[in-house]
Amino acid sequence: MADKLKVTVLGCGNSTGVPAIGNLWDACDPNEPKNRRGRSSIVIEKCGKTIVIDTGPDFREQINRENIGHIDAVLYTHQHSDHVNGIDELRVVRFRSKRNYIPCYGNAATFGDLSTRFHYLFDGGNHALYPPIIDFNILGEAHFGKAQDIAGLEIIPFEQDHGTCTSLGYRIDDFAYSVDMYRLDQRAVSALKGVKTWVVDAAAYNQESNPVHANLRTIYELNKEIGAKQVYLTSMSLAMDYQTLLSELPPGYAPAYDGLVIEMDE
Repeated sequence: MADKLKVTVLGCGNSTGVPAIGNLWDACDPNEPKNRRGRSSIVIEKCGKTIVIDTGPDFREQINRENIGHIDAVLYTHQHSDHVNGIDELRVVRFRSKRNYIPCYGNAATFGDLSTRFHYLFDGGNHALYPPIIDFNILGEAHFGKAQDIAGLEIIPFEQDHGTCTSLGYRIDDFAYSVDMYRLDQRAVSALKGVKTWVVDAAAYNQESNPVHANLRTIYELNKEIGAKQVYLTSMSLAMDYQTLLSELPPGYAPAYDGLVIEMDE
């Protein structure tokens, strides 16, 4: 069992989370626990290794909720605040693990933004109590679509069009994660082909045109070529009620929820 891939959805909400600030639920039924969504993030566990994808504003509560005591590496999809603003919590992760640095991975744009906004995590503060804690590894053209050794696990990064920036998706074994994108080029589709389970951004829902997020029609079309047997929707907005989605989605498609555990067969 320890060698099998386990994925836990830490959060599956969009940038506002559900409810949004001010206790705003909009179309989401507040009496449905699976409508309560933190900002999007997952944790991957395999062979004794634990890798997190994104550290959003709800990161501390998500990690505590799932009782994650150790993190071997962090992968970043992109630099937007709802995916990175919990990065300060890595100070405690580093302290508890007794390591000098936490290995982090992402593209050059993400590194540039994080190393400016959170420079003290990269360069250290003005006192020995605040050493640098992040060892950032830039994923570039030579890495996309090819398996990379990250904390001893083989992970394939691929580029995604998020409109205002390029985000990264990640594949490990027969599982893939595509958050914050509105379209994928053929290289990304090729990297995804054959996955059994795909967790994918659906924040545009039924909108015909959204410049930064995928809608359901786009996801259905992409999956005709990708061929995932199970697709979970993530980055879900206040317009996307859990039970309503269950009644609308075709077989093989379902809304994710915070705390969802996906266990992949070997």
